[in-house]
Amino acid sequence: METRPDIPRTVPRKAASFDDYATSEIRRAAATGLYDIRGGGAKRKVPNFDDILFLGASISRYPLEGYRERCGTDVVLGSRFAKKPIELKIPVTIAGMSFGSLSAQAKEALGRGASIAGTSTTTGDGGMTPEERGHSDILVYQYLPSRYGMNPDDLRKADAIEIVVGQGAKPGGGGMLLGQKISERVAEMRTLPQGIDQRSACRHPDWTGPDDMEIKIQELREITDWEKPIYVKVGASRPYYDTALAVKSGADVVVLDGMQGGTAATQEVFIEHVGIPTLAAIPPAVKALQDLGMHRKVQLVVSGGIRSGADVAKALALGADAVSIGTAALIALGDNAPELEAEYAKLGTTAGAYDDWHEGQDPAGITTQDPELAKRLDPVKAGRRLANYLAVLTLEAQTIARACGKSHVHNLEPEDLVALTVEAAAMARVPLAGTSWIPGVTGY
Repeated sequence: METRPDIPRTVPRKAASFDDYATSEIRRAAATGLYDIRGGGAKRKVPNFDDILFLGASISRYPLEGYRERCGTDVVLGSRFAKKPIELKIPVTIAGMSFGSLSAQAKEALGRGASIAGTSTTTGDGGMTPEERGHSDILVYQYLPSRYGMNPDDLRKADAIEIVVGQGAKPGGGGMLLGQKISERVAEMRTLPQGIDQRSACRHPDWTGPDDMEIKIQELREITDWEKPIYVKVGASRPYYDTALAVKSGADVVVLDGMQGGTAATQEVFIEHVGIPTLAAIPPAVKALQDLGMHRKVQLVVSGGIRSGADVAKALALGADAVSIGTAALIALGDNAPELEAEYAKLGTTAGAYDDWHEGQDPAGITTQDPELAKRLDPVKAGRRLANYLAVLTLEAQTIARACGKSHVHNLEPEDLVALTVEAAAMARVPLAGTSWIPGVTGY
């Protein structure tokens, strides 16, 4: 058919459902027959802490003066049953990221930074390394379905134990560690064959429900002479019931991981389509604790997409006792740094978007087991960067708390918050700004 030049053509328009990423994924799947695996967290936009604001003090509330009036940031985790609860200087902890997923240098840097800041770090799936234990003043030992590297000696060396039931990036799914990252040392720690792809189980082999988990918690308490706090970590999917059952099972601390939480490697479809946003997960978890009379008695740690001190303050205002960071901590160490752009380009990506952590080719030396790449990360300098970042998070949260007239960050409350959108108001259960309306709570 002949094209008539006198008739204007419409501008080419791509479908919203079939954008460039969606069509590229179809082509990749058609060419390989394999689902996509990556690290990191959800990249889709979901309602988050940016959608709620604080109501600072004015006449009706009295702000605190920053230089003369104290605003506490300390937090105690595990005070329910443990003889030796965890005492932190700041309400920000480092989430579990395994040796295997991360280099030994990265694990050391996390320990150094957390210790300078007066907070804890967490082992992740894969066991406890001497570098991590040696440079972490407070170390939480993760007990995962895989039980990689698990032994009673390391349990006793830890300051707390975190039973991982689920993660925000993949609630109901297991982790992956591809063969290129299973070095001789990683294989030895995990009792795995070197260089062979591994996928950890999606559920613990020791129990099928909360009654069995209660027995396991009792066993862990006996192994550690009732000294160590026991955390239970769940991915955000049914937070009310999961929190209630964790409390019933005897947990000292509940760790709630929203869908923005990252991972070393799992299916893209998991990361983007399973679980609920962190903002939506906190209120039901807090409600479960309140209904059981356990709020502030069993501590709630929230993770998944924490970036700034404002995020920290908002999580605490909604009822959390502390937050945990993973992706942000890696960025502080140097992950996805713009100065490495040329090397990211060679890998077919760009700084800020690199998420193929499972391939072990990270030019920053963080998510790799390649000894030459890992050498690029100076754990002392990287640890200082992390400590600086943690200090900023704490100062920002303090600043907001003082502006709201609070003498401790834990005194922040939902009444200090309003929402910018109907969705955020409904999820966070705070009023839409300029109104008293909480969708689904105060009428329609």
